[in-house]
Amino acid sequence: MTLAALELAFRAASVALLLMLAASLLQDFRKVLAARLGAAFALGSAAHAASYSVDVTSPIPLLHAPLIALSTGDIVVFWLFTRSLFDDEFRLRWWHGWVWALVTAFSFAGCVWIAPSGHVRFSVTMVNLIVLGFIALAVGQMIASWPADLVERRRRVRIFIVCVTALYGGLNAVLQIAVAGHHVGDVAETINAGVLACTVAAIVYAMMRVDGAELFPAAAEPAPPIVFSQPAADDAADQKLIDALMRLMGDERIYRQENITIGVLAGRLKIPEYRLRRLINQRLGYRNFNVFLNNHRIEEAKAALADPAQAEVPVTTIAMDAGFQSLGPFNRAFKAVTGVTPTEYRRLKVDAA
Repeated sequence: MTLAALELAFRAASVALLLMLAASLLQDFRKVLAARLGAAFALGSAAHAASYSVDVTSPIPLLHAPLIALSTGDIVVFWLFTRSLFDDEFRLRWWHGWVWALVTAFSFAGCVWIAPSGHVRFSVTMVNLIVLGFIALAVGQMIASWPADLVERRRRVRIFIVCVTALYGGLNAVLQIAVAGHHVGDVAETINAGVLACTVAAIVYAMMRVDGAELFPAAAEPAPPIVFSQPAADDAADQKLIDALMRLMGDERIYRQENITIGVLAGRLKIPEYRLRRLINQRLGYRNFNVFLNNHRIEEAKAALADPAQAEVPVTTIAMDAGFQSLGPFNRAFKAVTGVTPTEYRRLKVDAA
């Protein structure tokens, strides 16, 4: 088999796997934002597999320009996909579409105008610096958000998807910047196509090993009721830790602390972080640490809003006292739990009194 045939086989395998992944996500989880963005990312990656070339010395065929532009714009989709994967409250905004359109348009202009006019290195460098920038944003989002995920198996798969994709994309961007304007040969192209095929296969395999409903929950996690006296646990040591945890939350109201993390909470209980994560997930029924904290904060806010003695206290003050950093996240979390806004909840309680 020639190098050209082997490269084509690798590209075809990558495209087939990515199209299969996109179809599967849209069929099973089309109502979930993270899954829809994952499908869009898979389709953009298919465009990358079909069009990407390390060698940018030769003129780019006009028919390839749209695929290359979509491939570049896919890095914006990757960033959005990462945000939705690690942030349950993430919502698409109108300006996200504009960012994708601008990056895609610049890449298209580089293919049909900037590079052909003699500025190949400038075009390649700028496009790949944009790619590296969005990879950095995605990795930063992952680092900031992944500790809140309490489901260990899902957590590992999410990190694997982002890290492998970022590593492949980052190395490709650096390589293209380094060799822009130089011929690299068929061997390099074949190796790149093979690495992409292996990367795609690894991601698909990792996703198949986790329940899709866990990786892409169909809806925001409902807040389990706070119970300060848990049923007898199988393990007496676990029950003792749960009791200590509920005292911290109920008596000391540690959730009010600014930037409270699961690591801080584990330190107070003098146990490893992984054990506390497992306890909150398996014993108390939470999948996300932030939901666990917000449940306690909202319970405090509900009591304050229903208290006639605090009828004149602003909602913002109640939110801040309960541990929320701003009014927007408080309003969204409160409505997700109660079905009404804090102001409506207060009015309903006054009318019922």
